[in-house]
Amino acid sequence: MQDWYSMIEASYLTRLVDPWIAEVLAIAPAVMITGARATGKTTTALRHAASVVSLDKDREAAPFNADPDAALRNRPEPVLLDEWQECPGVLGAVKRAIDGERRPSRFILTGSVRSDIDPALWPGTGRMIRVAMHPLTVREQLARHGPTFLERLLAEDLPVPEVDPPDLRGYAEIALRSGFPEPATMLQGRVRDGWLASYIEQITHGQPGQRNGPDFARMNAFFRAYAVNSAGIVNDTTLDEAAGINRRTSRSYVKLLTDIGVVAELPAWSTNRLKRLTRGPKRYIADAGLWGAAIGADIDVVMNDGNLLGRLIDTFVTSQLRSEAVVDPTRPQYHHIRDREGRHEVDLVADLGARGLVGIEVKAHSAPTARDARHLIWLRDQLGDQFKAGAVLHTGPAKFQLSDSVYAIPICTLWS
Repeated sequence: MQDWYSMIEASYLTRLVDPWIAEVLAIAPAVMITGARATGKTTTALRHAASVVSLDKDREAAPFNADPDAALRNRPEPVLLDEWQECPGVLGAVKRAIDGERRPSRFILTGSVRSDIDPALWPGTGRMIRVAMHPLTVREQLARHGPTFLERLLAEDLPVPEVDPPDLRGYAEIALRSGFPEPATMLQGRVRDGWLASYIEQITHGQPGQRNGPDFARMNAFFRAYAVNSAGIVNDTTLDEAAGINRRTSRSYVKLLTDIGVVAELPAWSTNRLKRLTRGPKRYIADAGLWGAAIGADIDVVMNDGNLLGRLIDTFVTSQLRSEAVVDPTRPQYHHIRDREGRHEVDLVADLGARGLVGIEVKAHSAPTARDARHLIWLRDQLGDQFKAGAVLHTGPAKFQLSDSVYAIPICTLWS
């Protein structure tokens, strides 16, 4: 294992969550790293572990299935329990070990399926801290670390964008490249497309260990219908009819796809100050490259369809911001706003709790005007002091003010 680990070290891209994992382990006894398959959870966890147990390997899992408490003892800590959901009994052993001796840096658990949402399987409450991993951001790929976009926006400390920032086509190409580490950094062209298509095929065939997995054809149709509507507010009936399924089945599909980290739904934001807001979620595919593969859209298709282009850029920007939210000290909760008449809508609202609110609009064009900020201006005027800042993220090269507390900011500022 040493040679393999050395290879990982040599090529490793530091993740946004690495400092947070180290900080958690310095104080807490256990951390659970969650996220979609192939986001790099195990690779990252290895950097923080002293020993490893791969529970998806029968030979290594056998002792834990037989006697998890005994199997867990006397291992160098932190112990990485990789793919813990393949041996759910290990959670009870971790609980008992922590209760018996509560000290920092004891266990790291990684897994893709959130089996812990079942209370019968989850004894970890109060004993471990969950850290969510998302696909690679552009910041991570460029090894640019530091404060998050929201932190910099609130501090009015946004640097001038790169000398030669991407144009609209450049942004679309970056987005379609995907953030999954393998296609993002090692593959290209048809091979990358094949990797993403294979990923979709595997997730829509169900997950390992499921006795009654979803019907492949309908699950696949549902995922593709969901992708067509990424970055939009679409009612359940539309998705149900597209996949030929009933409401109960579609809810189970959404739950599964959310649990395995490939879709994300932003809830509608509400407040007593604003009436008649829609309550439906805004739906997203969690990775823009996966979105392109799901609907069969390459760069030429996207650049000739304004609707698809807008969905791609919104999906891409939202994925970048959601990844940063995990490590942002303000712990933002992302929502969207839309009134029932459709007169006002804001793409993203970062709710910072008592600290206030930040509104974000995403535009797939390079020269936003005050008209592009009208919904943010409306929100600012409605909320008063609760509104801290507004940003129109666009594909042009310039940063400038559109109105009081509302700015036009190039998308590449996310990684500048």
